[in-house]
Amino acid sequence: MRRVHVLPIVFLLAGAGCSSPPPPAPTFDVIVRGGTVYDGSGAPGRRVDIGITGDRITRIGDLAGESAQTTVDAAGKAVAPGFINMLSWATESLLVDGRSQGDIRQGVTLEIFGEGSSMGPLSDTMKKRMVEEMGDIKYAITWTTLAEYLKELERRGVSTNVASFIGATTIREHVIG
Repeated sequence: MRRVHVLPIVFLLAGAGCSSPPPPAPTFDVIVRGGTVYDGSGAPGRRVDIGITGDRITRIGDLAGESAQTTVDAAGKAVAPGFINMLSWATESLLVDGRSQGDIRQGVTLEIFGEGSSMGPLSDTMKKRMVEEMGDIKYAITWTTLAEYLKELERRGVSTNVASFIGATTIREHVIG
């Protein structure tokens, strides 16, 4: 009687040793491997790996033993934080094509508008003049405030982050005409 009970346990234990354990979950969402990292401090670049989890860089260093859902081979390439275009004039072009390829391909991740003029606040007279002065880039002006313009960009979809000052020229024209 004992054998009947012992044998199934022996077979279960023997069977458990035959299957491999599941692979460990990836440590990071993305690993950028072997790029020369320039951190923006002015220090010389250094060849390291970057581990990214969610939308955050969570580790920089030798990640040879780590895994990720996505791995980017950056060997022979420069890796840097996103650059800021402090004087962007892409206010109109982003309305038509939000991909911002001219800046994205150069590492720009933030466009700042509003040096001199901005896309709001707009009076009806200002809107009419803007439509009359449009060149090759045509778009409907569906906003009045700067916040509404930024929401319109967001609705259309843009690759870069954007921010804007309210331009002194725009305020002057809005108030004085």
